[in-house]
Amino acid sequence: DAHLIQPMWSIHMAQLLTIAFATGASAFQISHKAIGIRATHSASSIHMAESISFDQTILDRYLNLPTPGQIQAEYLWIDADGDVRSKCRTIDAAKASLEDLPNWNYDGSSTGQAPGDDSEVIIKPRAIFKDPFRGGDNILVLTDTFTPAGAPLPTNSRVSADSIFSTTVDQEPWFGLEQEYTLFNMDKVTPLGWPIGGYPGPQGPYYCSAGADRAYGRTISDAHYKACLYAGIAISGTNAEVMPGQWEFQVGPCVGIDAADQMMVGRYILQRVCEDFGVYCTFDPKPMEGDWNGAGCHTNFSTEKMRKTGGYMEIERAIRRLGAKHQEHIDAYGEGNERRLTGAHETASITDFSYGVANRGCSVRIPRSTEADGCGYLEDRRPSSNCDPYIVTAMIMKTCTDEKGPEADISAKNIATA
Repeated sequence: DAHLIQPMWSIHMAQLLTIAFATGASAFQISHKAIGIRATHSASSIHMAESISFDQTILDRYLNLPTPGQIQAEYLWIDADGDVRSKCRTIDAAKASLEDLPNWNYDGSSTGQAPGDDSEVIIKPRAIFKDPFRGGDNILVLTDTFTPAGAPLPTNSRVSADSIFSTTVDQEPWFGLEQEYTLFNMDKVTPLGWPIGGYPGPQGPYYCSAGADRAYGRTISDAHYKACLYAGIAISGTNAEVMPGQWEFQVGPCVGIDAADQMMVGRYILQRVCEDFGVYCTFDPKPMEGDWNGAGCHTNFSTEKMRKTGGYMEIERAIRRLGAKHQEHIDAYGEGNERRLTGAHETASITDFSYGVANRGCSVRIPRSTEADGCGYLEDRRPSSNCDPYIVTAMIMKTCTDEKGPEADISAKNIATA
């Protein structure tokens, strides 16, 4: 065990009232990340500020100041843990395009992506979105990460995904990603709306619900929805989930690499919204043990062949290919997924592969409308909420469209309809 000293700050009305230090012991889990070794600790050992309050009207006074000819560009990148970090720079308004935006760098030794004696990581702009927090002509710039010599970092999964999609453009791969997330109080122990130290009523009334006694977090969901629309994210919907305090937003349909790009920016915007509201958001696939649903990132997929007349046969062929590489996909579909894929709570067992029409207890679901139309798309229900969308979408694309790939000997688990 090691002792962690974490300062807790409580700020109210712009005056520092108290400075308290919390000391506790935690077992450090040593994980080798990208370059070097990082020490991580459990979330429960970290004591976070209960609230930090600022007067928004005062902030708006500064945000509304004009800046002729200049904009602020918030550069986003993915760190060693799959989280999105960012920093901002001033850009000439006439150069706010992918062709003209400069590369930049950051201290990779502080993100687990480089050693301290050679810490510079280069970030290269890949996509631009409108900034929903600063407004105006300001932008969010999604980047990916490289060494100074130009090699992609081991944590840069975008490069390999893009190489797959760049060679399959003619197949027109469409993705729709369903991102589930869970909201907590800042203690990181109590889900939003749950009684402190206790539990709400059992699951049933919370999914797609309305009412102050069951729909906990709608304000955040709505704010995130509107911010994504403003930014240019192809957000297609949102809903309250089965577990109270859990929500989902959907991105897509998007073509190829764009799906993962937009999902990562959508996650970043969600964390920024939660920052404004003083709420903790986690993508853990099973944030609460017991009789509560986990959180996934169901991935809907189709190619042009699947969407055309007669595409149903192509869909089943793709599913059999997924079945033949079940374990390979499971290994890449997110951390902690074994706690979620138990065969209960609308999941299939992590050890078994299955598929069926309208069957949410299967690994892969075929929508009822796809069966009726004889074409459409499939839904891979295995990816966890904390999955890397670049890895997931690229693997699905590669496996499903590999004409020489193995196919599992499996039949659909369907329930007959009248």
